[in-house]
Amino acid sequence: MNPTTKTRKTKISSARFENNLVSYVLSNNRGMSITVLNYGATLARIEVPDRQGNAADVLLGHEKLKNFIGGRFYLGGTIGRYANRIKAGRFKLDGKEYQVTVNSKGNMLHGGTVGFDKKFWEASIDEAKNAVEFSLISPDGEEGFPGTMEIKAAYELSDDNEVRIRYRATTDKTTVVNLTNHAYFNLTGNPAGSILDHILMINAEKFTPTDGASIPTGEIENVAGTPMDFTTPAKIGARIDDDDIQLRQSKGYDHNYVLNDFNGSVRTAATVYDPSCGRLMEVLTDQPGVQFYSGNNLDGAMQGKKGIYYQPRAGLCLECQHFPNSPNEKKFPSAVLEPASVYTQNTVYKFSVK
Repeated sequence: MNPTTKTRKTKISSARFENNLVSYVLSNNRGMSITVLNYGATLARIEVPDRQGNAADVLLGHEKLKNFIGGRFYLGGTIGRYANRIKAGRFKLDGKEYQVTVNSKGNMLHGGTVGFDKKFWEASIDEAKNAVEFSLISPDGEEGFPGTMEIKAAYELSDDNEVRIRYRATTDKTTVVNLTNHAYFNLTGNPAGSILDHILMINAEKFTPTDGASIPTGEIENVAGTPMDFTTPAKIGARIDDDDIQLRQSKGYDHNYVLNDFNGSVRTAATVYDPSCGRLMEVLTDQPGVQFYSGNNLDGAMQGKKGIYYQPRAGLCLECQHFPNSPNEKKFPSAVLEPASVYTQNTVYKFSVK
């Protein structure tokens, strides 16, 4: 079915497809645009110029937007109710133990079997902010989580080439929450290649090591002297195959970094630069952690954009978040949300060239 497109006088256009799928394209005055979907509150495309002024899509995803429905690997989706992992899918709140869905090596991953990335959200356009806001209600007991939760996820595109993501959530019962976006970036705009030559900096002197099931051990360790150290910019591929137990277990990087200077304000979490095209992406957030994932489990079986089958390490994720398994680790920042409180999360992906 061909979509029917409605172009507005503002910088937002929308298109409706079959299966209730609606896309929204936000553009700015500098040749940049993003596409977001009501399915999964998904960030589906980011078109941004390189140093020559040539725009290309820097996200892994699907050529046909309808293929995002039921797709694998969480491509660009809003992840919740709890992003990342909870050990054995169990945690206690107010002395009561809860069992949520286990869907990865006996643990809960990215909200369970049907997380927020696999739901249709209500959408509204904010023309003044050049933004689309998505809304969702998650009922009490969904995937085993307590409390009826109301969630909003807003995407805004600025004329400074900033993709601003804002999350907000409330609950009627004490619960846990950890929302993030699971975009895979390849700044070359050519996902047939890898991200191993991308130069990465992460503003973190510590990380949370994991066991063989990618569950944090509970320790917080220094990155200095290890392949986990990106405090100064380094090629992602420089040490990814080192004989290090953390890398061997995950087939590369898939680790939570403890961001420096956490105080609830938005600050730089990471930068990524591709020397071949000049695109630079800065990641800013108010969260305590960021999960750096080097796309290790992409398996070459899924056909993506331009007919390309995504190979391992074709894209990278920088998922701003609370730490994995925080509900079971008292020394990690708390991910508990009380009925009288409001959860907020702010992440910015800012693009430039050099």
